[in-house]
Amino acid sequence: MPAIIKHRNIRIVTLEAGETIEEQCRAGDIALVQTDEGWWTNFVGEDGEVEGYDAPFDSFNKALWAAKAAAEFEAGGD
Repeated sequence: MPAIIKHRNIRIVTLEAGETIEEQCRAGDIALVQTDEGWWTNFVGEDGEVEGYDAPFDSFNKALWAAKAAAEFEAGGD
């Protein structure tokens, strides 16, 4: 089961091993996914398309802070 936090009304979803973005996320979510390379920050679009940064973060905390910053930007920084 993924861990979900809300930041500025945007869901940040941390996936566990074996979970997929397509199965666990919806439009507007930010998904954090760990691979052998590090932690990837992915953005789920309206049609289910997934975009992300071109390199992973070396820690969960860095990926989470990037996701929170993106949520702040998306929410208008209120």
